[in-house]
Amino acid sequence: MSKVRSLVLSSLLIAIVYIATYFRVPLAPDGGLVHLGSVALFVISVVFGKRMGAVTGSVGMALFNLTTEWVVWAPYTFVIRFVMGYMIGTIAHLGGKNGESMKLNILAVAAAGIWFIPASYVAGALILSNWVIPVTHIPGNATQIVLMAVLGIPLAKLLNRHKRHLLQ
Repeated sequence: MSKVRSLVLSSLLIAIVYIATYFRVPLAPDGGLVHLGSVALFVISVVFGKRMGAVTGSVGMALFNLTTEWVVWAPYTFVIRFVMGYMIGTIAHLGGKNGESMKLNILAVAAAGIWFIPASYVAGALILSNWVIPVTHIPGNATQIVLMAVLGIPLAKLLNRHKRHLLQ
């Protein structure tokens, strides 16, 4: 893929993550959102790989934070989601499976949850200077992981079938 096409695709995917993150429900007044940005990050990481998933997921969600009342979360979101996208893409593409293995995709969701929930808890504790309040964010963060599995796995499977058309 040419550099121009890669830049255009990255920009489009960042926009998709950003817009998907707007479809949200705040579960706690100081954090703990449930949104579709996590689903977009998962699908992009599975379909396009670890680098594209890490970059577009982290930039898209950090931009969301920077343009909303969640601005203080932006640097934490960037790091947490970068690692998450890289992890999902790495696992989904193990053994040359290119995101086409249901078992690896389920493992990618599980690994993402094992990283995301504690990392978000620590970020919340640092932001709020309180180690108790961020406990209220855990149900929303766990719900995001469930949404990644329920919506993301079938969507990634569908898009993976048509990936060659997406990249033409």
